[in-house]
Amino acid sequence: MTFSICVREEYTDDDGERHTRFGVAVTTRLPGVGTLCPFVSENGAVATQSLVNVELGRKGIDYVDDGLAVEDALQSLLNADDGAEQRQLHGVDADGTFTFSGEECQGWYGHTSGENYTVAGNLLAGESVVEAVASTYESDAFGDAPLAERLIDALEAGHAEGGDKREHLPVQSAALQVETTAGESFGGYYDDLRVDATETPVADLRETYEEARRGEEILREEYADELDGTDELDGTDELDGTDELDGTDELDGTDELDGTDELDGTDDETDGGTTAE
Repeated sequence: MTFSICVREEYTDDDGERHTRFGVAVTTRLPGVGTLCPFVSENGAVATQSLVNVELGRKGIDYVDDGLAVEDALQSLLNADDGAEQRQLHGVDADGTFTFSGEECQGWYGHTSGENYTVAGNLLAGESVVEAVASTYESDAFGDAPLAERLIDALEAGHAEGGDKREHLPVQSAALQVETTAGESFGGYYDDLRVDATETPVADLRETYEEARRGEEILREEYADELDGTDELDGTDELDGTDELDGTDELDGTDELDGTDELDGTDDETDGGTTAE
């Protein structure tokens, strides 16, 4: 039903400090994939799909956060899962990768991986979907564009190859998540995005991303006087009663400035016992 990509990238920030970012992006011909499949933290990224066991993703990323290698974390969860042969599970951490496609997944299904990424899919038009996702990411890995944008590029390439083969299902969805060891930044506005029900999931995800980027630029310009070059506006900062917005209007100490509405991926959370094809 799904294809997805998990990525790890090391990079140097503007202050010359080394960091690692992790990202995951997914799309399917069902609604609300962002509630089920993608999981990310500053320590790794995991995608769980096919006949979904959400706990594989939730516990997998928790185990990675606790210091367990992604291969050990995900394999141990599969070992304890009676339905493992119906699952697809893959991910990355700071040091390695892991991919698994159970023999009872529905075709076409399969996976691939590189030094710092994994891709998997099932119920696809063909192997070319996974290959297109991987090659598109590899062509601009560690590129200048934000990772969120490059993840959408990778999904778009897989979608162009036919993606999920169930063309009779009109309602589709897509999602992406990115985390970094650098902590919160303006990127928070476009690093956790979901499109839950649409007939054009990847195009709508890109439009949502572009609008989030535009919102970031507006905030940078509007609140340039409040930023001293080191502080970051992350959507949760408050202005006290002495700070001004436009030279005349003031916010008192109780009002919060969030700059934009966020897509936070918390709608209709699914518990670990729920599965979906």
